[in-house]
Amino acid sequence: MKLASMASVTTAAILLFVKIAAWFMTGSLSVLATLLDSVMDVVASVITLVAVKISLEPADKEHRFGHGKAEYLAVLAQSAFISGSAIILFLSATDQLLGEEGSVDNETVGMTVMLFSIVVTLILLSIQNYVVKKTGSAAIAADSAHYRVDLLTNASVIIALYGASQGYFYLDPGFALLISIYMLVSVGKMAWHAVQQLMDHSLPEQQVQDIERIVLAIEGVLGIHEMRTRISGRVPFIQMHIDLDGDQSLHEAHDIGQAAEDAIMAFLPNADVIVHLDPN
Repeated sequence: MKLASMASVTTAAILLFVKIAAWFMTGSLSVLATLLDSVMDVVASVITLVAVKISLEPADKEHRFGHGKAEYLAVLAQSAFISGSAIILFLSATDQLLGEEGSVDNETVGMTVMLFSIVVTLILLSIQNYVVKKTGSAAIAADSAHYRVDLLTNASVIIALYGASQGYFYLDPGFALLISIYMLVSVGKMAWHAVQQLMDHSLPEQQVQDIERIVLAIEGVLGIHEMRTRISGRVPFIQMHIDLDGDQSLHEAHDIGQAAEDAIMAFLPNADVIVHLDPN
């Protein structure tokens, strides 16, 4: 997770500098769109780096359930910064579309920078995807989602610059406008997911059903009730009551409860599981 966070910060910084140069050389509004996005990338990536560092801290006396929710706070902070840049871009693009026709210079330079940005972003995404599969980090996943949007924006800028080179200058602010709308929609989904997790949203329904199926398959488990789930950062929290034969010994009941916990841990290795035993 720390590797992915550092890679994100480094990538954002590199792209920021090359896009500043491209914008000065082209004057393209769509290039400015990706430049603003890269500014937000740097801020968001630094926030992610700090949040990941905090989230990996072990539980302490003040935070008995760990610090995993720092990741979702980072996602909300990212959403705020990205929304701000999208709104600025939307207003700028609208103003240019309704005003006088703009002009773009050195289109080839701009297209080359966008191609370079796509290659660098693809490398970063491969690192982030690997880390998300290994850790399930919400902050890295949100950062990755943002960079996937960047791929589309960079590709659209190439189209806009090519159109400008052919005299279709309206494509530049037009694509910038579409990019800003897409950014707002994407960030809205990210923010909503983060809010749901901060509100202790349960695990996905399919995972809940899988957990029930796994536990009910254990010999001696007669039923499940009062099952509650939530996730904090990378750690799923699962609590449930299982019904057992009330005539068996405490030792036998404990073994069945332990088998249930072990089965859930095999399914979700990072989980924090509490199983309460109820005589039936």
